[in-house]
This record gives sequence, C-alpha cells and structure tokens, in this order.
Amino acid sequence: MVESLRLFADRGYAATSVAEIEAAAGLSPGAGGLYRHFRSKEEVLASAIREHIERTSKQINDVLDHATVFEDRPLEIRLRMTCQAGLAKMREEQDLIRVLFRDLDQFPNLVAEMREGIVNPLYDGIATWLSTQPEFAGVDEDWPAIAAILGGAVVNYWLANESMYEPPSHIDEKRFVEGWARLGMGLLRAPVAGTPVEEAPVEGASAT
Repeated sequence: MVESLRLFADRGYAATSVAEIEAAAGLSPGAGGLYRHFRSKEEVLASAIREHIERTSKQINDVLDHATVFEDRPLEIRLRMTCQAGLAKMREEQDLIRVLFRDLDQFPNLVAEMREGIVNPLYDGIATWLSTQPEFAGVDEDWPAIAAILGGAVVNYWLANESMYEPPSHIDEKRFVEGWARLGMGLLRAPVAGTPVEEAPVEGASAT
C-alpha cells in the first residue's frame, strides 16, 4: 500500500497505471496479479487510506495513554514536543496529503473517511491533551476551538513549506515551534469564561 500511495502522490491517481502499481508492489507488471487482491485501482487507493487511518488511530491512542510520562517536564517543553510531533506527523503523511489535495475531490466518500478517521481524531487528540495538562486545571476554555487554532497553525506551516518550497516569512522550524509553544503558554493567563473584562478608560472622559 505504501508503494501505491507514493505513486499516486508523485504521478497523480489518473496517470498511475495498474501495471505501475503491480511493479511497485513486486508483482509482474500487466499480468493482472493486482486483481487477485483488489477489484479496482480505486480500491487500492481506499485500502491505502484505511491503512493510514488505522495507524493514526493507534498512534493517537498510544500518545494519550502515555501522556503523563512527560508531566515532570516544564509545560513549554511539552508544548514544543507536541508541536514537533505534529510536524513529524505531517511529514509522515505527506504522500496521503498530496493525494488528498490533488485527486480526492473525485472520491468524496474517501474524503469523508479521512476527515472522520484522521483529521477530526487528531484535533480531538490535541484538545484532550491540552485539557488534561496539570497547569491548565481549572482553566475554562473551549479546548476543541483552541486545538483547531493550534493544530491548524501546524498544518498551515507545513503545507506552505511543502507547496511553496520555503516556510512563511522565512520562519525556520525552530522559531515556529518556539512561537507555537509561547502561544500555548498564553492559555495559562486565559480569563475564566463569563468573567467581565474591565474596559479601558476613554481618553478625555471625565470621572463622575
């Protein structure tokens, strides 16, 4: 499946022949060996996507199961590690992401499977991780929304770097990770929802 997904990513779904998939999989090209396992080229693509979904689901569960291992480290370090893990995940899934942006508009059912099997669980995992950090205990936040912002920043940074061949504003990965972690640290000062915000005095207004 890895070989077929790489071909789809490099050449495009339509331009990749069954014979090329067979050759990449170690089968005799054009001999029809692929059809002993799959009914069509689309089924090969679907199987590759589902393989990634299964692996990602296991990774998320493993991370959450072992989240307490690093709680003795400062929060900023844990945030940096989380950001670095997110960028590493994007690199790991780069072939799948290329196929998604190039070809998956032809297969809305597979897009839905990716959304529900990879994308949403990843954002849910970030929200769960943030909400369970000891330093955020008692912080009343919309964690899914925060996860969408922080996770989206990782996705945007990687995509910009990948598609435009350099990071936004020439910000290298080290600076991005440090900035991302500082943004996360700002949650420690987040006001409790419903707390009235003191209005700044209007210049020139007289006290009554």
